[in-house]
Amino acid sequence: MVPVRILAIESSCDETAAAVCVDGKILSNEIATQAVHAKFGGVVPELASRAHLQHIVPVVELALQKATVSIDTIDAIAYTQSPGLIGSLLVGGQFAKSLALSLGKPLIAVHHMQAHVLANLIEHPTMAFPFLCLTVSGGHTQLVKCESPTHMEVIGETIDDAAGEAFDKSAKLLGLPYPGGPLIDRYAKTGRADRFVFPEPQIANLDFSFSGLKTSILYFLQNAGKSHAYHPELIATPQEQRAFIDANLADLCASIQQRIVSILLHKLKKAVVMTGIKNIALAGGVSANSGLRNGIQQMAAQYHYHSTIPSLAYCTDNAAMIAITGYYKYLDKQFASLDLRSTAKATW
Repeated sequence: MVPVRILAIESSCDETAAAVCVDGKILSNEIATQAVHAKFGGVVPELASRAHLQHIVPVVELALQKATVSIDTIDAIAYTQSPGLIGSLLVGGQFAKSLALSLGKPLIAVHHMQAHVLANLIEHPTMAFPFLCLTVSGGHTQLVKCESPTHMEVIGETIDDAAGEAFDKSAKLLGLPYPGGPLIDRYAKTGRADRFVFPEPQIANLDFSFSGLKTSILYFLQNAGKSHAYHPELIATPQEQRAFIDANLADLCASIQQRIVSILLHKLKKAVVMTGIKNIALAGGVSANSGLRNGIQQMAAQYHYHSTIPSLAYCTDNAAMIAITGYYKYLDKQFASLDLRSTAKATW
């Protein structure tokens, strides 16, 4: 059988990435990071777009070189179509379309969140379907029921903020630099998760909510640990707030992380009970969090679930997950329009 070679491009946010996949096996996975955003405390869309323009050709060339695959032998070009920053997606999308047109190859549009889910198949190609995937990133928090690589259904999602945003905003309140989520994870390892108790939202279905938790953390820090509610008379001076945070940083990080993780895992457990599906998986940038990774493994062991978690390299944004998704969509002949004006959305 002739091998299927996929070249994949990921440019949804501030990572310019390219990967080569042959018959579902990742041969290269290259990423160019953008350090320019750190001093602004978050991703600046215009700067991200300009950086993609600079990085995309060298990254694609490096991916092909490391895979020892010639561009002429590629069978299809896969790219992230949505969701993401409009300018960043435009750079990757137009480059992918132009390359496919020049080579006379099919184009495959990939939904970024579907790719995060299928990142689990990179190292576990024989994992059993159906499975439930907890997909957690800076912009999304979802529970996905996966029947096959190309048939998925979102059965729960955030009604306001994402878990990744809750981590990053909490880190900012603590005075930690961007990106703050990984720093909370680092400090949490030496803290007591039961030192401070933050509220868990009571949402009846499988949806998530993190806005109330963020507000509770804000008031708690403003009140220097005296209350989770807004009381003008309890608001401490900036100096008192800073002193409270500095004296309790590890415990604050551990307690915040424990609550975010418990919200996520309680919903996942509820989804297992509702669907009867005991194969569970983790995906998305926040799946790199050690507290969440340990928590899902402990839950699986306690309730006899079968759990799958991607390696750290496949948790955050990367092109390998676009490549593996492109491979399965190629097998299903799910090709995109080569019209440079096309605005059709990638489907799950």
